[in-house]
Amino acid sequence: MSKNLIIDIGNTRTKFALFKEQILLFKVRGDVTTLKSLLQDHQVDQAIVSAVSKDQTILETLEKESVPLVSLSHKTPIPITNHYETPQTLGDDRLANVVGNHFLFPSQYVLAVDIGTCIKYDLITNKGAYFGGGISPGVNMRFTALNQQTHQLPQVNLEEIDYLIGTSSEKAIRSGVINGCATEIDGIIQKYHTLYDNLTVILTGGGAEYFQKMLTCDFIYEPNLTLIGLNEILQYQNN
Repeated sequence: MSKNLIIDIGNTRTKFALFKEQILLFKVRGDVTTLKSLLQDHQVDQAIVSAVSKDQTILETLEKESVPLVSLSHKTPIPITNHYETPQTLGDDRLANVVGNHFLFPSQYVLAVDIGTCIKYDLITNKGAYFGGGISPGVNMRFTALNQQTHQLPQVNLEEIDYLIGTSSEKAIRSGVINGCATEIDGIIQKYHTLYDNLTVILTGGGAEYFQKMLTCDFIYEPNLTLIGLNEILQYQNN
């Protein structure tokens, strides 16, 4: 049984995961030093890299160690049908999410809601067809925009809140952005439910753990969705 190394280079962090076929053995965050340790300590038969911008040090390390590598792009064979009008502009994470959704629920309509730097909505049909979804700014992006595009509003950070009415500028910003994001996510999911019966919703991304307790809709929390999807794409290369 082959061991697959999954490398997901995101906007804010790099994640490494090791799968044995379709079983996740472990995952860790890190950098090229982490990668070198993984390659030294574990057998790796093949790897896939998904990246917002390719990290040359990681690619060079894999090449030096002669690890068979798939560098994900719009030309990579995938186990779904991609109808996106501009596949070359489609983010690797969005593609991996819908592949993961189809693997987990192959006979259902599934919506991935990925809460990270951006909030992304992507639908896969029960036949494995992908057409697209939606992208909106994430929490920190909204905080930064309010600070940089106004003269007086402060820069604030994400913190847990239990209020609607902000009694200071910082609290008002947190209330507006955090409650606004939660309401947006609930509302978008509801719109998808009106279009597709028996829709399954998968919540993932770095901000999903924070927001899952604020949402009123039904969903399944799967923090490893992107990694699962990338592993399925790598597995598909062998078939």
